[in-house]
Amino acid sequence: MDTRPDVPLIVVGLDGSPSSQTALRWAMRYAGLVGGRVDAVTAWEVPGEASWSAPAVDAEFDEEEAQRLLVEEVRTVLGEDGASQVHERLVHGHPADVLVDAAAGADMLVVGSRGRGGFRRALLGSVSQQVALHAPCPVTIVRPEVTVE
Repeated sequence: MDTRPDVPLIVVGLDGSPSSQTALRWAMRYAGLVGGRVDAVTAWEVPGEASWSAPAVDAEFDEEEAQRLLVEEVRTVLGEDGASQVHERLVHGHPADVLVDAAAGADMLVVGSRGRGGFRRALLGSVSQQVALHAPCPVTIVRPEVTVE
């Protein structure tokens, strides 16, 4: 993986959804075309953490397991060769905030059109809407129906 500062950086948000997996494939294809490198970023936060009340679910979080699952997801989506070209990052925080921060200094931020949230009929998920509005670099929003060859 090339980490020179003159190599274009493509940050991609990955959350386990089909849309984000398609975004990862798209980001890799784009990186290949522009000679760039890819950072796959997954955000995590304990449910209820940002609210004033205690979470209603077990708040135990195994960061090492989450990192292992992120690496495994990248490997599953891209295969061994593709995964070896990706830098995986697990970051604590709200997904939109984490991705906007991760995009600082990036040449492009790539996200799926919809994550694992609840409003299936919406064209864009809340995270993709927020990063489109606030990212410090160009944003590409990829729909899961896109074929990436």
